[in-house]
Amino acid sequence: MQSGDISGGVHIYQEPRPADWRRPRPRQLPPMTASFLGRERDLRRLDALRSRHPVHVPQALVVSGLAGVGKTTLAIHWLHRHIDSFPDGHLHADLGGHSLAGGSGPVPADAVLEAFLVALGVPSIPAGTAQRSALWRSSTVRLRLAVLLDDAASAAQVRPLLAADPSVLTVVTSRANLTELSVEGARGYRLEGLSTASALELLALGGGARVGRERQAAREVVRLCGRLPLAVGLASAHLALRPHRSVSTLVRYLSQEHGAVDALRANGESVIRTALDMSYRLLSPDPARLYRRMGLLPTDHYDLFMLAAIAPEDVRPAPFGRLPEAVARATDAAVHTLVEANLLKETGSDTYEFHPLVRSHARRLGEKQTDAERRDVLHRFADWCLATAAVAEAAVAPGHRLPGHDDLLHAVAPTPLNGPQEALRWLDTRRSALMGAVRHCAREGRPAHCWRLTDVIWPLFLRFRPSELWIEAHRLGLDAARRCGARAGEGRMLTSGAIGLRVAGEYAEAAQWYQQALDMATADGDPRLQAQAVNGLGHICLLTHRLDEAREYFESALRLREAIGYRRGAALSRRRLGETLLAAGDMPGAARCLRRARHELRSLGEDYEATRALALLGHALCLAEDHEEGVRRLRQAQAGFHADGAAHSEHWEGRCLEWLGAAAESRGERAEAILLYKAARKLFRRLDLTDAGRLDERLRDV
Repeated sequence: MQSGDISGGVHIYQEPRPADWRRPRPRQLPPMTASFLGRERDLRRLDALRSRHPVHVPQALVVSGLAGVGKTTLAIHWLHRHIDSFPDGHLHADLGGHSLAGGSGPVPADAVLEAFLVALGVPSIPAGTAQRSALWRSSTVRLRLAVLLDDAASAAQVRPLLAADPSVLTVVTSRANLTELSVEGARGYRLEGLSTASALELLALGGGARVGRERQAAREVVRLCGRLPLAVGLASAHLALRPHRSVSTLVRYLSQEHGAVDALRANGESVIRTALDMSYRLLSPDPARLYRRMGLLPTDHYDLFMLAAIAPEDVRPAPFGRLPEAVARATDAAVHTLVEANLLKETGSDTYEFHPLVRSHARRLGEKQTDAERRDVLHRFADWCLATAAVAEAAVAPGHRLPGHDDLLHAVAPTPLNGPQEALRWLDTRRSALMGAVRHCAREGRPAHCWRLTDVIWPLFLRFRPSELWIEAHRLGLDAARRCGARAGEGRMLTSGAIGLRVAGEYAEAAQWYQQALDMATADGDPRLQAQAVNGLGHICLLTHRLDEAREYFESALRLREAIGYRRGAALSRRRLGETLLAAGDMPGAARCLRRARHELRSLGEDYEATRALALLGHALCLAEDHEEGVRRLRQAQAGFHADGAAHSEHWEGRCLEWLGAAAESRGERAEAILLYKAARKLFRRLDLTDAGRLDERLRDV
């Protein structure tokens, strides 16, 4: 009351309270659930957040996370654990921030304040949010209260409900992070899904012994449910309702169309899809459009440059590999909104991922777009794959680039890659996305993009040896190169694809591809391609133990490459010649070839190829019984393959360890040999089961 404008006496009359009146102590917390599992770590973290809170600042915690992750259940159990700390009462309000379809939407703050004040026994409640909020703060001074505000829509909805006294603890749950509340001193905690073990335990509540009998299928159910307690709980209820249904059948049921997002229902309603629909409808147009476009991409890893590449026409990056600041800001703003809404998770600097169920939901919305928009998004994504793969190729295999075919590499701004190791990591983690882009280009009539993308992701094939992808990509790339009349592309697809066939053990077909390349090179008068094909045929002979033929092929390829001044190719042919001499038992000749090949490759900056020559040299020296020098060279090569650098290769590190084991075994050092063989087998089990089987045999023999 502003008394400066009032004349005369001011009299305030209040209805007297009875002498025995006592303030009510509300007990409004919902009951705990019996299926609360696997959250001890989260409970401890909430304890830690509360213990670190400044003593003179009102206590507020925001528990955020994806719909169905168990925010409310966690908050209720945590508050019940500390129920004795709040003798003056516990208040609860469902703010209805994401109420289901047909609901009335977010509950106004003044309605919540009225209910709280009534629960505390306040006799006269003013109208208006501001007046009620002020009375709420006054009425809670020195009260030890716990307040649970469930399903908040925004910070603005919560702010009037915050108490001012440090004795009051307010816990807010929301699908959004509500970062604006940090200004009021609130601490945030983002809740993730259950651990696999806890999710399996929850599934077993309804699935019973079936979960134990079909452990692998049960793990797949948990994966398809994204380890969300709501989804796993619905799957568990499904098994309880269908006691004769196997877990494997449930896997098939959840794998259909859009999976658990649509399949898991309660009272006939797709609960998870409905919840995600509500979160999506709260997005503004730009983040909603980006969300739909992201759902169309064949990847589960995203970064800012990728998302800028698929932006709508009005915020597209300029061509020639530049990302304008305005585009970066617009894309980052849309991404920030998705992260704030917990529809997207930040995993690193400008890198993001969807929860599996969110990705399914985004894909469902993306597929509703027009054919033209879907095609446009995937075209732009393929352009980004091509541009960034070219950056990786330049970092890992600078001598591989096919000259004269760079016109497609600068349509969009590529993601920057800092050196060979980051480039290799990018190629490894994006292999499914890159293959998806190759398939898209083959399917949608972009043949030049198809074979160029297959060509520039060569370091992925060479270093990680995914033979199935290698062969599929080159079959598509070869057909694409022929369709657009790209002779250079056809030759590259034949020779590179033949290597993939060779790695897969398909020697006869690999030889056919090399022979096609040789015939084409001879007809075109292309000595470079001719040498590549001859070198490849020599390698097939080496692997099939036709050593005299192999030597002739490699010597022919060496002469061709030296004649045209192709130093890198000549060094590689010389290394293969050294391998052939090694296989034939000519250790001095092998050592001479391998030393020279290594020297030439090092002078060209070809660290990976030079380290391969060094490993072969060490192996040859060990076989020549120069154990000390051979082991030293092998150890040096193994360190190079193991290190985070241009020579990094788990496959070749495994080969070095195997050869070191053989050297130890030949000296009678059985225990050392076993350790080295086991280390090699561990690497090969991730890369090639045939190699791993060979190590199993070695271990049995030793």
